[in-house]
Amino acid sequence: MGTKEVEPLDVTTIREDFPVLEREVGGEPLVYLDNAATSQTPERVIEAISHYYRHYNANVHRGIHQLSQEASIAYEEAHDRVAEFVGADGREEIVFTKNTTEAMNLVAYAWGLNELGPGDEVVLTEMEHHSSLVTWQQVGKRTGADVKYVPITEEGYLDVEAARDLITDDTEMVSAVHSSNTLGTVNPIGELADIAHDHGAYLFADAAQSVPNRPVDVKELDVDFAAFSGHKMCGPTGSGVLYGKEHVLEGMEPYLYGGDMIVKVTFEESEWNELPWKFEAGTPSIAQGIALAEACDYLDEIGMKRIQRHEEMLAEYAYDRLTEFDDIEVYGPPGDDRGGLVAFNLEDVHAHDVASIVNDYGVAIRAGDHCTQPLHDVLGVGASVRASFYLYNTREEVDKLVEAVDAARQLFA
Repeated sequence: MGTKEVEPLDVTTIREDFPVLEREVGGEPLVYLDNAATSQTPERVIEAISHYYRHYNANVHRGIHQLSQEASIAYEEAHDRVAEFVGADGREEIVFTKNTTEAMNLVAYAWGLNELGPGDEVVLTEMEHHSSLVTWQQVGKRTGADVKYVPITEEGYLDVEAARDLITDDTEMVSAVHSSNTLGTVNPIGELADIAHDHGAYLFADAAQSVPNRPVDVKELDVDFAAFSGHKMCGPTGSGVLYGKEHVLEGMEPYLYGGDMIVKVTFEESEWNELPWKFEAGTPSIAQGIALAEACDYLDEIGMKRIQRHEEMLAEYAYDRLTEFDDIEVYGPPGDDRGGLVAFNLEDVHAHDVASIVNDYGVAIRAGDHCTQPLHDVLGVGASVRASFYLYNTREEVDKLVEAVDAARQLFA
């Protein structure tokens, strides 16, 4: 069943789950359209954190007392739940991190610094988030590996034919954003994985903007690594995930050393713990991991296909409304072929000025380079305004955005 055929969301009921949506900003009802940066958190996820601290706050894997056992079981089961959410084979393939950026760096340090060298290549895209681009750029400098970039087309799509030419037998890693946080482009990750694997390379999917708002099955996509953040999917800050194929993670050295990632230590040698714990050194973010599992439950109960369709509907509506103005440029693919966001600029007005005026109307949007400075260089602009949508947003809120942007147009005319 396509996303256009799924049952629509009951947004009115969903909004009741998010206390922050009841507040006002400057005397105006809050319209929160900065979800690509951080989503809001439903009451039940907040309660999951509170319940941990109120009832069984203890360290994991460290004690045989009752609280430690309860915390350990909940934390381990959270790995199982996240694995199920993205179609992984089990907890062995799910490493909890602080965010997508840490997950990227984990692979860069644990795999990249050991495996890459002069003559090797890493292939990225021009629309990469800094968490991918800067990380692999710096690894390339340290190892001597070349870093190449797949260009985008004038319409904001990835040039897949160029990718076929750039990915060669010298390529060791292809790292590509699944859904662009600036253009809204949804990239053909499965196709890129096939190309990479044909040349013996790994495929790392930056899924920070896809796992929160559409069904993602890492096995179906056949990616070797994927990373995403809990705070973009109704979960808490300080929670992130690295997915890795079990046999690949088994062959990697740890990134951090210390407590819990070992099974035996002598004065001369150390033996690493089993997956995924060998990559989770020290006391982890226990409450955050447990709450992330609760967020997975919450999203699955609503339905990921329904969330995807709702976001796509809002993005298309926003695209259509904003492109009615001749002095507004919206970046990326057409409105009916993008993820749940729109980035745009008002002619001759800086993005920060637009965002400031819009804020006076209670509308929270993003302004800047969205951690994609090189992409903005390709677009020929220093910054852009971005409105990003989620399951609790409405068409009426898009209308409020357009009203506020029109006010900025009138003010700077």
